[in-house]
Amino acid sequence: MTGTGKYPSLAVMQASLESSGCSIVTVAVRRVQAAASGHQGLIEAIDWSRIWMLPNTAGCATAEEAVRVARLGRELAKLAGQEDNAFVKLEVIPDSRHLLPDPFGTLEAAERLVAEGFIVLPYINADPLLAKRLEEVGCATVMPLGSPIGSGQGIRNAANIGLIIENAGVPVVVDAGIGVPSEAAQAMEMGADALLVNSAIALAGDPVAMAQAMAWATRAGRIAFRSGRLPVRPNASPSSPTLGRVGQGP
Repeated sequence: MTGTGKYPSLAVMQASLESSGCSIVTVAVRRVQAAASGHQGLIEAIDWSRIWMLPNTAGCATAEEAVRVARLGRELAKLAGQEDNAFVKLEVIPDSRHLLPDPFGTLEAAERLVAEGFIVLPYINADPLLAKRLEEVGCATVMPLGSPIGSGQGIRNAANIGLIIENAGVPVVVDAGIGVPSEAAQAMEMGADALLVNSAIALAGDPVAMAQAMAWATRAGRIAFRSGRLPVRPNASPSSPTLGRVGQGP
């Protein structure tokens, strides 16, 4: 999954989405509704017959705001031709400095949106207990942050994300903080089902090339996870046979 924010132009965004090979793209409903800078013409710039829209409640500080914006997002998806799209990326973020999600507001909004028939993808801190609770109320996935939004700090919560992955009965999407392809691969090697990467692509020196690199890293990490890694050992283990060495008897 990729996002639509922070690109230098719509043309660069379009090329980057194509290069990434993504199948889902987030759209910040409030920014589109307000025709914020960089979002004019956004809906028309993407081929929604090929890419699934994920309306995003970014900018909402309370559960009430998030529910209202999610409803607008569903209408936005219909305008884009996706009549059956009830997806919403749920963000409830009252903290404007660190942009950390509110666990209580997120849970409250998730319960209400699930009851209204939404397919809810909640953005959360890497909290295994909250992740399980959101799964229990009917969320379609959980989206723990690797590190704060747009920080590029990488996977700072690996242990907790690992616990979420281990115990989840729904797909786990690592969202926020990924800065370079090696971190994307790391998240997938841990067993994440998907990633959402925006800033690392949009703010790269060459967004189109970075999008392709992220795509390759994501696939490589997933293949590595499914292949089964070499067990970590406390001591060295020779890769060459120990029998038949020069000077060794039969």
